[in-house]
Amino acid sequence: MNSLFFGAFLATMATGLPIAIAMCLGSLAYIWATGAIPPITIVHRMVGGVDSFPLLAVPFFIYAGNLMNSAGITNRIYNFALALVGWLKGGLGHVNVVGSVVFAGMSGTAVADAGGLGTIEIKAMKDHGYPVEFAVGITAASSTLGPIIPPSLPMVIYGVQANVSIGKLFAAGFVPGALMALFMMVMVAYYAHVRKYGADIAFHWGRMGGAMIELAAVGVIAVVLFKLWGDESLSGLVKFGVPLAAVLIADRIFRFEALMALLTPVILIGGMASGLFTPTEAAVAAVAWALFLGFVWYRTLSVRMLIKISMDTIETTAVVLFIVASASIFAWVLTTTQVTEAIAAWVLSISSNPLVFLLLANLFLLFVGCFMETIAAITILVPVFMPIIAKLGIDPIHFGLVMVLNLMIGLLTPPVGMVLFVLQKVSRLSFERTVAAVAPWLLPLLATLVLITYMPSVVLWLPRLLYP
Repeated sequence: MNSLFFGAFLATMATGLPIAIAMCLGSLAYIWATGAIPPITIVHRMVGGVDSFPLLAVPFFIYAGNLMNSAGITNRIYNFALALVGWLKGGLGHVNVVGSVVFAGMSGTAVADAGGLGTIEIKAMKDHGYPVEFAVGITAASSTLGPIIPPSLPMVIYGVQANVSIGKLFAAGFVPGALMALFMMVMVAYYAHVRKYGADIAFHWGRMGGAMIELAAVGVIAVVLFKLWGDESLSGLVKFGVPLAAVLIADRIFRFEALMALLTPVILIGGMASGLFTPTEAAVAAVAWALFLGFVWYRTLSVRMLIKISMDTIETTAVVLFIVASASIFAWVLTTTQVTEAIAAWVLSISSNPLVFLLLANLFLLFVGCFMETIAAITILVPVFMPIIAKLGIDPIHFGLVMVLNLMIGLLTPPVGMVLFVLQKVSRLSFERTVAAVAPWLLPLLATLVLITYMPSVVLWLPRLLYP
């Protein structure tokens, strides 16, 4: 029966059908052959798989990212990053990384970063004389920050599948995301030194000072919001109205470039850490903030644009949730056939050392990432890994970051790396040249992966601080 189950799954995949359909057909073949339960059970299991309150965050985070991408926020982020680090040698390479760090706090997906901010960055780098391969490589690497720095769509899916706190997962992504950005900027500096890249704008105290003031303002606002939202004695008007009014007045007076966009991750993480709202409600807050910026503050959105953005979001959400629904029945069959227990026993027979397991898991996930879409990989593999990490005493929050980063690296590897196809279209390079351009930029990502794998405190320090 197990052979029939996996045979039907692999045979369907080999025909080129989507993996979600392959999971459904493989599960249906097993249920039909065993006759243990009615085939209609597959429908009930699939519906049950998406009947989850935390999964409501999926469409709202996708919606918020699409709204930010279409409301002209990407141009503001780019200009802010240019003022902050464009004067360094290899300036636009650094701008690429910093811009992705900011945009990661709004989008939650690597493809949105590559297709939105990446379009602006690659064009600007080409216009300034950078080789297109260099522009494509750094854009691909920096786009992986999207699902690491919260909010993160893959972390929502992992949290639901592994039954762990999505808020803790979000908090766990900040330090690894900062390390990834640092390693990428070091590599940009190396290329700038070797290839004699210069600065792209002249150093100007006023321009850089303005960007630093924006960062300082965000820090002050974050501290104030954390204090206000954590004080249960204050009214809602004081918690929300006073800080928002102060921010709007300051933004209007000083005409900040990206202050309002920079506040997005502050609002989301601050609200979750203070208990003001759940991760699902944070997704709704992100949409409300994006609508406010697009329609009221910047006035860059129109009703026609909103309709198109809404339809795109519905389409993307349907695809994601269909994968989750298909994976739920697939995971149920895996559990019923005791495949997960057999895999756990086999892995533990090789070694019961957590460090050895993490090495094997990394190698396996890097391989899977080359052939499988991120959401599908998470929904299929989490039920397999959970029994093993529970027996080995590995923190599921720590393993979640390791898993997501592995699969983000998979977005940059052939044959099915989605970011590769997006950037190939944007840059108009051949697929082979795109792969070659991205390959060196896997180094900072792999360095971060090794660090967070074998130093769990890098991942767990902030969640333990915010969620004692």
